[in-house]
Amino acid sequence: MKGALLDRLLAERAAKRPAALVTSLNGGGQSLVTAEETHGDLALPLNVVAAARTALRSDRSGIVEADHSRFFIRVYNPPLRIAVVGAVHIAQALAPMAALAGYEVTVIDPRQAFATESRFPGVRLVTEWPDEALGALRPDRRTAVVTLTHDPKLDDPALEVALRSDAFYIGALGSTRTQAKRLHRLQELGFNQEQLGRIHGPIGLKLGGRAPAEIAIAILAEATQVLHQGEAAEAEAAGAL
Repeated sequence: MKGALLDRLLAERAAKRPAALVTSLNGGGQSLVTAEETHGDLALPLNVVAAARTALRSDRSGIVEADHSRFFIRVYNPPLRIAVVGAVHIAQALAPMAALAGYEVTVIDPRQAFATESRFPGVRLVTEWPDEALGALRPDRRTAVVTLTHDPKLDDPALEVALRSDAFYIGALGSTRTQAKRLHRLQELGFNQEQLGRIHGPIGLKLGGRAPAEIAIAILAEATQVLHQGEAAEAEAAGAL
């Protein structure tokens, strides 16, 4: 790999931006593909660039053929992230589970009596208001957003930011009745039915458990399901990779 291309790849990884290194298996040339740009000396057919971006979204490396040539796409994705709004009992169970599943975990709660190191050892805690914290976090296609406070003053602003982002999963705690009221409030703020359909509420797969840890399992299971269903759809749309 040429020095300039390596420096670019390292810069993308340091900034935690997805990048795919595309190598020609015929001539060995290489280029780097990001969500917006391509860099390098290897001229890539448009369908290879599209395949590289699909590979980034599906987090799957592989070989693609185009113009009688073969290209290897190596994906360099940042870790999955989960932003949990509400430093509540469910969050205490969810945070270590999500970390074990490979997520970078951020717990957001301006109520500093809840968001404490003793309750969340080793977890990144943010005590800004949820909309400000999520705005700084900039949720992307590798980010899940979960709201657990049951307080519209905290959950609704977070959901507004999440709905305007590319977060792959948005979940909100609450009963069916609570969810209906929540959707009505958000609809009054201008969100349409398609956008509101992204919110999983009541949150989590219907596993039947009611204890905080059981609800956390259901949330993580649903996020995992949504993540991989999205990956499968991307791969199918792009063809074999």
